[in-house]
Amino acid sequence: MNTYSITDIGLKRENNQDYVYCNECSVGALPNLFIVADGMGGHNAGDFASRYCVEEMVKLIGESEEKTVIGMLDSAVAKTNELLLKQAREQTGFEGMGTTLVLATIMDQLMYVANIGDSRLYLINDTMKQITEDHSLVEEMVKTGEIKRSEARFHPKKNVITRAVGASLTVVPDYFEVSVKSRDIILLCSDGLSNMLEDEEILAIIRNNEDDLEASGRELVKRANENGGKDNIAIILVRLD
Repeated sequence: MNTYSITDIGLKRENNQDYVYCNECSVGALPNLFIVADGMGGHNAGDFASRYCVEEMVKLIGESEEKTVIGMLDSAVAKTNELLLKQAREQTGFEGMGTTLVLATIMDQLMYVANIGDSRLYLINDTMKQITEDHSLVEEMVKTGEIKRSEARFHPKKNVITRAVGASLTVVPDYFEVSVKSRDIILLCSDGLSNMLEDEEILAIIRNNEDDLEASGRELVKRANENGGKDNIAIILVRLD
């Protein structure tokens, strides 16, 4: 596989609360590991939450004795949630911090995905398909028919998250198992990208730079900032060769 990751502060934020982990090599029993986290809870708290969450997840997965991939991920998420809540109680000014999380590992033509919040994972081949589902108030409004899908992107409550690591005593990730094949491209990203670009524009940029993931990543960041850059941007691109 080939990989590329990039983060950007965007045009409106004072610091970067997004954090990525991109590793083609083994982490414990997993052959590779890719994570995007988008922190919340204020400048310092959001920055701390995303970084701390990812670092603890990687450590816990590396030490895990669970027998299944989902078991490893579930145990690591639960423990990380507990640790983040503890940090929030003990550190002044960090009350209420949390982070979204989208994670993937790929083995034997199968991708395992865990998702909490509204960071996303897309699978790109002949088409572009969003694998994850947003845990957000606006997504719930779309599902219940209160608003149309076309209204969701610019809704004033777009950033209200209904599920996050560190937001409650327990957190339940969504899990997905997806078949993948040679030449597939996987995109993990924070909402700083997905809120600034339509899916069609993301797909066009990646297809125009299919053999150059770095060019794709940099162009995605550039276009997100040209479209307003309202939030931090985090991207991981993985191409299966």
